[in-house]
Amino acid sequence: MEINEVNLEKLMTTEIAMRDKIDDLENQIKDIKAQREQVQMALNEACRQLNVSSLKTKVGTLTRTLKTRYWTSDWPSMYNFLKENDALELMEKRISQTNMKDFIATNPNIAPPGLQTTQEYAVQIRRNKDNKETV
Repeated sequence: MEINEVNLEKLMTTEIAMRDKIDDLENQIKDIKAQREQVQMALNEACRQLNVSSLKTKVGTLTRTLKTRYWTSDWPSMYNFLKENDALELMEKRISQTNMKDFIATNPNIAPPGLQTTQEYAVQIRRNKDNKETV
């Protein structure tokens, strides 16, 4: 494909239209998830009122389970606790992208063992305010 202004504008217009469609779909999904949460709350309340952890209907079997989630409101104390108890396994295996980027920029001669890096170019289009044309 020959690259010219017309081709670039068409590709950019297509990208903007696709991005807008994705935004619309994500908003629809967000609305559906909010409605689903309301239905789940009603089902949970029904189980509570009936004092059951499961029930079977023609539609299917509903199971009510207790989920426990953990978090901290004091990260400095949590870090100290993890170090003092040699309990790093309590953390998830994920690197903070922003913090690692800052660490490497500040410490260019230090590389954490096993650190892998992938870089890729990305494009971004900022829509012209006076051009609302879509494909």
